[in-house]
Amino acid sequence: MFFEFVPNPQFDFLTSFAKKFNVPIEDDRLIIPPALGTGSIKRVALSAGLKLVVHRYKLNQDFILNRIGSDAPNDLVSVIFHSNEVGATVDTGDQAAPLSRSSAFAIQVASTDLNSRISFPAHTDIYFLVVGILKDALKELLAIKTPNATVQTVLQAAPGFLFYESMSPEIHKLVKQVTDIRADNDLATFYQRLKVHELLYLVFEKLQKREAQHHSAVHKDDVEKLFLIRTAVLSDLAVPPSLPALAKMVGFGETKMRDLFKQVFGDTIYNYYQQARMDEAAFLLKHGGLSVSETGYQLGFANLSHFARLFEKYHGVTPKRYAAGG
Repeated sequence: MFFEFVPNPQFDFLTSFAKKFNVPIEDDRLIIPPALGTGSIKRVALSAGLKLVVHRYKLNQDFILNRIGSDAPNDLVSVIFHSNEVGATVDTGDQAAPLSRSSAFAIQVASTDLNSRISFPAHTDIYFLVVGILKDALKELLAIKTPNATVQTVLQAAPGFLFYESMSPEIHKLVKQVTDIRADNDLATFYQRLKVHELLYLVFEKLQKREAQHHSAVHKDDVEKLFLIRTAVLSDLAVPPSLPALAKMVGFGETKMRDLFKQVFGDTIYNYYQQARMDEAAFLLKHGGLSVSETGYQLGFANLSHFARLFEKYHGVTPKRYAAGG
């Protein structure tokens, strides 16, 4: 299955999807027919300038959702919450990056002029939310007096912006509440409006905490290069990233690479690497069956005292205590 679309304020995903696959819509809800799978897609007009599309389904075939960036400027801001357990991936060119709730791609805040290609495997539970909000509605909702450079860029609906955040347990719980609301609840729209407002609050709270820096427009070709950089950084957590090698790999200057990476992912390349390294250490200690020393050596630490200090800095406890469940 393949569905391609160009986002803009007038675009109706549900109607276009229904026409493409010849599926009827009832009460703003499209029920996936047995020939295609199970589940549904639902649209909700929450308020003026604020729309929600809830995707929840399991398909019989692989599904590619291909968004073609709009060439015409518009005031729409897109916020996507991916809450899949496993399976879904965002196309990064040569490699695919996971879109699980635990990944750094779990929440995407983007302008409508950038491409996005997401692949969903067959026979896998998929659920995610797409919130579309016009910039004036977002300004009124946030009512923020002193937005930082990141938030200001979003509020202006400037071209070429792209920001990613990971999903906290609190955000994941809210996403589940929005997707699990019963269709026969007379107050469902009111409930979902409240929860979407909470989601937007938590996302923009994260974005507002980012260090102030000048925003540079992200070009369509740059997106794939940034994904390739991130994939390379995470490919071997025992080896610190080489900025000259990464820049050469994608054809960026080092300064541009550092600035764009931090702008999109919210941290420097090295800090991003260290965070991933410590997250992997926590996983190996709890689920990998490795001792503290084995974990440290596997992640490239020759000095285990340094490993222990760094782990405690990120997780608040020593690796030995963490492994013991303390």
